[in-house]
Amino acid sequence: MARRAQKEQKRDRNEENELVERLVGINRVAKVVKGGRRFGFAALMIVGDGKGRVGHGHGKAREVPEAIKKATEAAKRNMIRVPLREGRTLHHDVKGRHGAGKVFLRSAPKGTGIIAGGPMRAVFEAVGVQDIVAKAIGSNNPYSMVNATFEALKDMQSPRHVAGRRNKKVSDIIANREVSMSAETSEETNEG
Repeated sequence: MARRAQKEQKRDRNEENELVERLVGINRVAKVVKGGRRFGFAALMIVGDGKGRVGHGHGKAREVPEAIKKATEAAKRNMIRVPLREGRTLHHDVKGRHGAGKVFLRSAPKGTGIIAGGPMRAVFEAVGVQDIVAKAIGSNNPYSMVNATFEALKDMQSPRHVAGRRNKKVSDIIANREVSMSAETSEETNEG
C-alpha cells in the first residue's frame, strides 16, 4: 500500500513539473475598513500541460507570491480537456462569450502561429495550440477574455466524439464536412 502511495506522489510531482504556468495579470485591490484601507493583491493564472489540458484560476492574498500560489492551485483544480487536431490547432471554428467579452477562434493551417492578443495567447500556449487565429470583441478585461476563451474551448468537439454521439463512423463525419466545404468554395467562386 505504501509503495502505491509513493508512486502516485511521484507521478503527481512529474505532472506538476510538466505543467506550463502563465501569469495573466495581477491587480492591487483595497478593502476599506474603519482605520483606512487594507491593500491586497489578486492574481489570474493559466495552467496547462501543452497537450490539450488547460485551466484558469483566480487568487487573492495580502502578498503577491501567496496570491499567485492560490491562483495556480485553483487553475489546477479547474482543468478541462480540449480536443486538438493533429496536436496543433482546433477542429473547427468556435465562438465564446462571457459578460461583455466575446471571442472568435478559428483553426489555421500549419505555420500560421498564434495570432491572438494578451490573455488569449497565454491560454493557447498553455493548452498546446500552435496555429490559431483569434479575435476578441467587446471587453478587453483579462478576466472576461479568459472566461470567454474557456467557454469557447468547452464547446470544442472532435470528429470522433461527434461520430460516437451520432452512431456513425468518423470517415462519414469528415467526408460530409469536406463536401460542404467544397460546396461553399464553389459558391464563392461563382459569385466572384
